[in-house]
Amino acid sequence: MDKVSGKLTVFFEEPFWVGVFERVSDGKLSVCKVTFGAEPKDYEIYDFILKNYYRLRFSPAVATDVKEIGRNPKRVQREVRKQVQNTGIGTKSQQALKLQQEQLKTERKIVSRKRREVEKQRQFELKQQKRKEKHRGR
Repeated sequence: MDKVSGKLTVFFEEPFWVGVFERVSDGKLSVCKVTFGAEPKDYEIYDFILKNYYRLRFSPAVATDVKEIGRNPKRVQREVRKQVQNTGIGTKSQQALKLQQEQLKTERKIVSRKRREVEKQRQFELKQQKRKEKHRGR
């Protein structure tokens, strides 16, 4: 049976509040970073998840180890308290975000290069048209 788990960490990263969605599926971790702006309320986060989760662009998957254990409720409570005090995200998540950032950067470079080439071609065509109009013999 395939198990998928998700986690959302919200923390303050000067000057905005940031949410990091972590999704573990098939032993691989995918991450998406969302900037909220002002401090989001619980109901705003819940509403955001319901409306926008399927539109989120997750990073390419990074291999990770998945822990499969039954947990003591008091231990879980201590871990939650510890995580709340320790703001930030894990190193695997940071690697996944970095990978996504590099991927988006290359996509942006490709798009801007194409746009530049199209503009250059348009300018060339315009220049050729002006040259032909000058040599019409009028």
